[in-house]
Amino acid sequence: MEADKLLVRVAGGDQRAFEELYGLVSGPVFGLVRRVVRDPAQSEEVAQEVLLELWRSAGRFDPARGSALSWILTLAHRRAVDRVRSARAATEREQREGWKAHNPAFDQVAEEVEAGLERQWVRHCLEKLTSLQRESVTLAYYDGYTYREVAERLSLPLGTVKTRMRDGLTRLRECLGGVA
Repeated sequence: MEADKLLVRVAGGDQRAFEELYGLVSGPVFGLVRRVVRDPAQSEEVAQEVLLELWRSAGRFDPARGSALSWILTLAHRRAVDRVRSARAATEREQREGWKAHNPAFDQVAEEVEAGLERQWVRHCLEKLTSLQRESVTLAYYDGYTYREVAERLSLPLGTVKTRMRDGLTRLRECLGGVA
């Protein structure tokens, strides 16, 4: 009953009554918050928020609806649950963002279509090369031969193969410029 009278006085702006009420309810408020929040530092912070809210909102207390202590502990419980929910939501948000960063959106159909179009365009550009350039580029880039091995397979000097490759790759780059 003492807390009820003190809370009514706090509603009227009585600082001394708030000091007494603080001493009376801070332990139970912290204990309740600690059981819900579990983290000691966060519990202290939430308990302080509750007691500050108590000073600000003491005028909302209605003695006809229940005791001051149950009203105060209800405020504490709500604030503690809000903190837990907020922390959980933040953790889930961070996990979702982390998942997105490691698993970017991937549209397999679009990727396959794009790759198919790129292959068609490369084939089109290869057809624009001379047969000698196309043969050298194909042996080197599709069959995996070195320039020296291409020269040996075609029975050509290495310098000739290098020239064909340079000219063929230049023409391919110009042709493929429309894709990139």
